[in-house]
Amino acid sequence: MTDDQTHGLAGATADPPADGRARDHAAAVERALAALDLDTKVRLLSGQDMWTVPAVPEIGLRSLVMSDGPVGVRGWEWSTADPSVALPGPTALAATWDPALARRAGHLLAQEARRKGVHVLLAPTVNLHRSPLGGRHFECYSEDPLLTGVIGAGYVRGVQEGGVGATVKHFVGNDAETDRFTVDNRIAPRPLRELYLAPFEHLVEHARPWAVMTAYNQVNGTTMTEHRALVQGVLRGEWGFDGCNVSDWTAARDTVRALRGGLDVAMPGPRTVYGAPLAEVVRTGEVAESEVDDAVRRVLLLAARTGCLDGVPPAVDPSAAPGGIDGRAVARDLARRGCVLLRNEPVAGARRALPLDGAGLRRVAVIGAAARDARVLGGGSATVFPEAVVSPLEGLRAALPEGVEVTYAAGAEARTRVPHARDGFTLSARYLDADGQLLAESAQSDGEVQVLGHFPKGVTRHTLHAVELTGSYLPQCGGSHTFAVSGTGRLRLTVGGSVLFDDRCAPVSDDPFEAFMRPAERRVTAELPAGAPVEVTLRFVPGAADPGVSSDGLRFALGHHPPRPDAEARIAAAVRAAEEADVAIVVVATTEEVESEGFDRADLRLPGRQDELVTRVAAANPHTVVVVNAGSPVELPWREQVPAVLLSWFPGQEAGAALADVLLGAHEPGGRLPTTWPARLADAPVTTVTPDGGQLHYSEGVFIGYRAWQRSDAAPAYPFGHGLGYTDWEYESLDTTPDSVRVRVRNAGDRPGREVVQIYLAPTADAAPDTPERPERWLAGFAVVEAGPGESAEAEIPLPDRAFAVWDADPEGPAVSGDGPPRCARRGEAAGGWRRVKGVYLVEAARSVADRRLTAEVTVG
Repeated sequence: MTDDQTHGLAGATADPPADGRARDHAAAVERALAALDLDTKVRLLSGQDMWTVPAVPEIGLRSLVMSDGPVGVRGWEWSTADPSVALPGPTALAATWDPALARRAGHLLAQEARRKGVHVLLAPTVNLHRSPLGGRHFECYSEDPLLTGVIGAGYVRGVQEGGVGATVKHFVGNDAETDRFTVDNRIAPRPLRELYLAPFEHLVEHARPWAVMTAYNQVNGTTMTEHRALVQGVLRGEWGFDGCNVSDWTAARDTVRALRGGLDVAMPGPRTVYGAPLAEVVRTGEVAESEVDDAVRRVLLLAARTGCLDGVPPAVDPSAAPGGIDGRAVARDLARRGCVLLRNEPVAGARRALPLDGAGLRRVAVIGAAARDARVLGGGSATVFPEAVVSPLEGLRAALPEGVEVTYAAGAEARTRVPHARDGFTLSARYLDADGQLLAESAQSDGEVQVLGHFPKGVTRHTLHAVELTGSYLPQCGGSHTFAVSGTGRLRLTVGGSVLFDDRCAPVSDDPFEAFMRPAERRVTAELPAGAPVEVTLRFVPGAADPGVSSDGLRFALGHHPPRPDAEARIAAAVRAAEEADVAIVVVATTEEVESEGFDRADLRLPGRQDELVTRVAAANPHTVVVVNAGSPVELPWREQVPAVLLSWFPGQEAGAALADVLLGAHEPGGRLPTTWPARLADAPVTTVTPDGGQLHYSEGVFIGYRAWQRSDAAPAYPFGHGLGYTDWEYESLDTTPDSVRVRVRNAGDRPGREVVQIYLAPTADAAPDTPERPERWLAGFAVVEAGPGESAEAEIPLPDRAFAVWDADPEGPAVSGDGPPRCARRGEAAGGWRRVKGVYLVEAARSVADRRLTAEVTVG
């Protein structure tokens, strides 16, 4: 069993080998720093544009380029002109429970970053699934701090082994999106330490990230970009983090408080609280230049590590970085290993619904709009544009044996907005100056034009006046076609020489990112004959840019859908297709309209009439398999009406190929739930994501996720850690000491399989009387094992001290307030601390938190 396969609370990842490179970096940083004047120093702490930190050729410093992740590397451009490999979403990665796979993903992303000239990847996101309503839930890993920390550590190690810096975000408490720029999250010291800080601590100790991003929100009255106690005291002082602290974009608010709070780089530039404002407060004596020097050192160290500082080798020799990685193969493997088989019952008393017997099928009905148009990721800064996406429909058609008829019916739409114009359209984007002169032109794969941080060559925001999305459309059917326009600014749509829309559209939200990513949509219709091409032009004149941020950005879109039957007729057609098929595969989904950065969810329902679609298809065909294409929990009111439910998450660009592998049994669905799935939102223990009076109180304390469900009268639909496979496992033995657990399991089925052995600790009643209330049980470690039919496998999992500890805190200590100097400058000096709770514990070897197979006792003295 390798380090990447067994995991206790302290982790099993190894520190990088000690050599002289760190000393070389330190010496190079000091040489470079000594050559800088004040104005150059403060310029280095402020982004020069949306994605870069400025170069200083005089000291051999090249510009540091940052790029969003976590499922792909967007690079300098955020458009279809620069495609990116799109991996499965973070919840899918966490569902593998395998940091070796996360590390492999990191290697690929580092390769992508190097290809695109990116030095620092703005990922991973290790905030917790506090509530299922969190809008960015899909971009985080889990409700459990251990699972989050271990998967995140694998990811960071992989990225940095490729010579690219990883940026762990969002430090800390950014667990919801509502009022995220201003919300004051009130978190008591114990849950702050045991839950929300724990993944960051794990990554700092076991993966040594080169950067951390501080969040927009406040924690206990202090905004995180100024939180001296948590950044200088805990992150740097207690944990020994030596990397660079970059703000979330536009999060820095105050020059002096940000610098003294430990913020190194304020992004994006060029106008931030650093730069000229910072030089001014140094010259007036309000801030010492030595304080600026500390921040500059960390920026220079990041540059040295990533190979952007001449005269010193980077942290990773480029020739030794993992390379030659097949991005499509990695995306496909991660997607199938992350699939979670939630339910798999026999069909008509025969074999289980999955895997399908391809050779025994004559006709397969594939149903659902998401089967044709795969939902591969959520909305927001995680968005990348893959070169191609394999839809579930395409994947199944390619994988099923010759002679099997595949029929398709959309049934019900997952989207509430009109999809981007694509089929039948030939489009290009023309960038024009105020005189109508062409500055640049680029081909478009669909009707969305998006730029953030890097316009096409020859275009600047100063010279740009308008963008025209123009081309032709060849209708395949006649009738009433629906067009939609969206964007913040002036929009004029012309179809076949007729102006269908001409108006100015205002922002729809005070959150600039939500306003950018989800502008208002306006719809119009046009009567078009089949087979007659028409000219289409959407002219966009951007609105005024926010003067406080980089203006190198715009986004607008042309949507279209052709004439189609009404909703009832589409569902009826899907039911008929199901009735005539041997098996019906229904793909239901959320979209970026439901799951996205910038807003939280209002409910857990599937959009549109998808629930009704499943119910009616299941009534028509007893062999109905439902594939749930969502990044976070949704209600499944029909789950007991169908024999099989497979959760594919947001599965990335190889969605359909991976799905076919799993459905047809070429590969086992390897995933386990990283978060609890409620049957109903009303049953979920923690649902508050909206601040009251500007504050959001984490009043549930340490009881989130499965910890909270254990105290609830309601049962979830599927518990934390749940997931079925295509074989059966017997748990044969459990041996334990206060330091480790050894579990032996046997594959009792007839095919090879993969098992995730989960270890939970359950305290008994003999703890000290002053021990705070603890959950009934908590995850203390896990291991991934594989075995062939009839074979046994063993896993040895450490039980570190932290697994038995609680945080005892001074309520006035630095975990509560960010004011004043840090009080925990070195390990052991925190105003509070970890206390090992003595007593007898049950050690439980389990397949999920609710399916515990073997139990032993251990006494902790």
